Amino acid sequence: MKILLTGTTGQVGWELQRTLMTVGEVIAVGRNQMDLAQPDTICQTIREIKPDLIVNPAAYTAVDQAESQPDLAIAINGVAPGVMAEEAKRLGAAMIHYSTDYVFDGTKNTPYTENDQPNPQNVYGKTKLAGEEAIASVGVDHLIFRTSWVYGLYGKNFLLTMQRLAKEREEIRVVDDQIGAPTWSRMIAETTSQIISQALPNPSDFFAHQGGLYHLSASGKTSWYGFAKAIFAKDIFEPDFQQSQRKLQRLIAITSQEYPTAASRPAYSLLDHQKLAHNFKLVMPNWERILELVLA
Repeated sequence: MKILLTGTTGQVGWELQRTLMTVGEVIAVGRNQMDLAQPDTICQTIREIKPDLIVNPAAYTAVDQAESQPDLAIAINGVAPGVMAEEAKRLGAAMIHYSTDYVFDGTKNTPYTENDQPNPQNVYGKTKLAGEEAIASVGVDHLIFRTSWVYGLYGKNFLLTMQRLAKEREEIRVVDDQIGAPTWSRMIAETTSQIISQALPNPSDFFAHQGGLYHLSASGKTSWYGFAKAIFAKDIFEPDFQQSQRKLQRLIAITSQEYPTAASRPAYSLLDHQKLAHNFKLVMPNWERILELVLA
């Protein structure tokens, strides 16, 4: 299987470039070759490579910045996935795309299923939903994975930010009234590879029966404050981070109102994984157990 992979400088794309090697020939393309804000470069690149599968973790992910750059966000998150889907369908290829828990408004108090009505409250969520809808409307064989609170040991994310701030500040204030599930980027990549391996014997039949929208995130729940507290409760950090280097003395829980941001976030964005477990026989591990593995 020839796999065209985007977004390899991002958290999930960086992990996918490694895990997808077990299921096919990976051809990674960067922004200089395929600029998602320029549809012509998308068409040209896909037609040159002629992949069997397009895997697209690339996205405009600056949630607050998207409020002031809506045109760029919609071009990358909303329009580009639709263009990829059209090119994939023309080739008879399939597509895997990643979306977000921020397509929901956060007013539920039980995990969101794939059948729940999206109602994004910020530009980022609206553009990601537009991307989902664009792919589905083309009718290409596809999988869309919504995930949440992505972090890892590469790129820019909450874990690395907390570890950095612990060296710089005596006090860190973290929001405690937004509930979700921190999800390791490598877990997303490995789950994707396992699902692709299930499709390999007969991809057309697989996508006909199993294609569509799925929720893919860690199990369990916490707040951003709870996530930070779990990070600092561990004695194991990256090799150059010793306890003696920690300047942090106090971790303080605050409300979203005390930490205003340009973009509104859902207060509750847990995702239900029953469809993923039923169709692919894959059970998502608890976020706390995964965090232990990451820090180790």
